[in-house]
Amino acid sequence: MDAILLQILNGLDKGSAYALIALGLTLIFGTLGVVNFAHGALFMVGAFCAVTFQRILNISFQTVDPTKKDFLGNPLKVDTTYIESWLGPNLGAGILDWAVPISILFAIPVMILIGFVMERGLIKHFYRRPHADQILVTFGLAIVMQEIIKFFYGANPIPTPAPEMFAGSFDFGAAVGLAENTIIYPYWRLVYFLFSMAIIAAVFSFLQFTTFGMVVRAGMADRETVGLLGINIDRRFTIMFAIAAVVAGLAGLMYTPINAPNYHMGMDFLVLSFVVVVVGGMGSLSGAVLAGFLLGILESFASMKEVIAILPGINQIIIYLVAIIILLTRPRGLMGRKGVMED
Repeated sequence: MDAILLQILNGLDKGSAYALIALGLTLIFGTLGVVNFAHGALFMVGAFCAVTFQRILNISFQTVDPTKKDFLGNPLKVDTTYIESWLGPNLGAGILDWAVPISILFAIPVMILIGFVMERGLIKHFYRRPHADQILVTFGLAIVMQEIIKFFYGANPIPTPAPEMFAGSFDFGAAVGLAENTIIYPYWRLVYFLFSMAIIAAVFSFLQFTTFGMVVRAGMADRETVGLLGINIDRRFTIMFAIAAVVAGLAGLMYTPINAPNYHMGMDFLVLSFVVVVVGGMGSLSGAVLAGFLLGILESFASMKEVIAILPGINQIIIYLVAIIILLTRPRGLMGRKGVMED
């Protein structure tokens, strides 16, 4: 029982990332009809927003402390960050410690701007082009963004720690009545899961309960009819692209303490997330979220030592095998709509 529960928990954080990226992919495809292979790059950019914000906060200057000596006997030179100098050592240190969550405030406008520039500058010209053209152009854009990040930040992963409060692990087994220390789960992974659920709930609530969201959902179902009513659906779809960019960016940002940011992390997640979208059903938001969590948990089970001992390498291909089986039995995916990508 404890092994099963542990694998479910292990699959939640990666499943959360899959679900958030797949949600953004589905928003873009459902509204604009564009297969956006640059969406994984937005996940990567969000992660590097956290890195950039942390570096900005750590900009420092040197002061000399005459009361202390270095190993040569000279007055000790002390590096002091500007944030600690301006706000005091306690508050400044607290902000530095919470750099990743606070960087959300920095990432949101950055991701909105990037999403707007991408959609208005390039992707809008491919709305009515074949999906093959869309994939080629957006994949090329993803490579360009990846190389830009590599140029400025290097090829090596950059550790980005979680706040000290969430640095430890939670004894989940003891909390549910099992033996102590049988199911240990890192606090930040739990935070990431709860964060992803909050983002998913916010997106669904926005689409379901706001006038803007209702117009977007109507446009997803019948764009031409909505346009005939005099509604500027293109502007709303541009805003939805920016929202999808924010969702992907925040997913990457909050994932940085789990997986140190690197320039190819977006491509790693993109391929699997696109499989998630296809399995859930192209154009289905609920299907994308459901498939994300299911495949994340399934991948976790396939990574167990006992399973790998019987089927070596199964953890690398399990998602693709499940996708093949589902698409053979349900060509539209778990919750796909009739007519989507069937022309």
